[in-house]
Amino acid sequence: MALIALGLCATTAHAQAPFVTDDTEVADYHKFHFEFTNEFDFLKESDYPSLRQNTANFKFSYGIWHNVEIGGDNQLLNISSAPNPVYPDAVFGYGDLDFSVKWKICEEKGRRPSFGASLNIEVPTGDETKQLGSGITDYYLNFIGQKSLPKKNTLRVNGGIYFAGNPATGAVGDRITSGFVMTGDVSLIHDYTDKLALGVELAGAGTFNQLLGKGQLQTEIGGMYQMNKKSSFVFGFIAGFYRDSPRFAPIIGLEHDF
Repeated sequence: MALIALGLCATTAHAQAPFVTDDTEVADYHKFHFEFTNEFDFLKESDYPSLRQNTANFKFSYGIWHNVEIGGDNQLLNISSAPNPVYPDAVFGYGDLDFSVKWKICEEKGRRPSFGASLNIEVPTGDETKQLGSGITDYYLNFIGQKSLPKKNTLRVNGGIYFAGNPATGAVGDRITSGFVMTGDVSLIHDYTDKLALGVELAGAGTFNQLLGKGQLQTEIGGMYQMNKKSSFVFGFIAGFYRDSPRFAPIIGLEHDF
């Protein structure tokens, strides 16, 4: 049963919560940043007997230099299945541990967008036999562009590649044994007030050796509400297409700067 994840939904190591698309900002120099998101996936019929997956993701990042952060995250997974003689009705445990480094290459200036890049290395700490981990080490490189637009809008575009390993987490996504996985994400965010921002996103992934319909494509609407100077509440709703995405998934979370 091919129940795995490409990291678009469950893994937020390279994301700007609640969206998959990352921004170019990094943690302040010698400061910690914390993110928590909880995503509840309703799975497609192709994932049967798995029916639902809850992913609680915890991430810390630290500004080790000016414009450079290091980070780490892990997921607490719960996968619910229909009664069957092969798989347990529910699986619960930690997933694979992810380490990252992110560099804000340049600030936005005039017509030039800001640019950044991140490298993620995920080690197989989750139990592969229970679908909690991929069983191999993943290497992911992501490039980020961000541009402020008129009327308080912000456009972000990402392009990335899993050039080694298997980006599997839980029961959403697409498993490969060889070859690259390409990712592409774009989001548009509008600041309605000084505290409230809402946006839309399109995110996808696939491999060169897959047929159309076996990749991953999802849309999301979501937003961020700044509760105070250091903390924000995030929320979103995902609708997925193709075999390797969830049918739909609500998301809630919290960000905090220390």
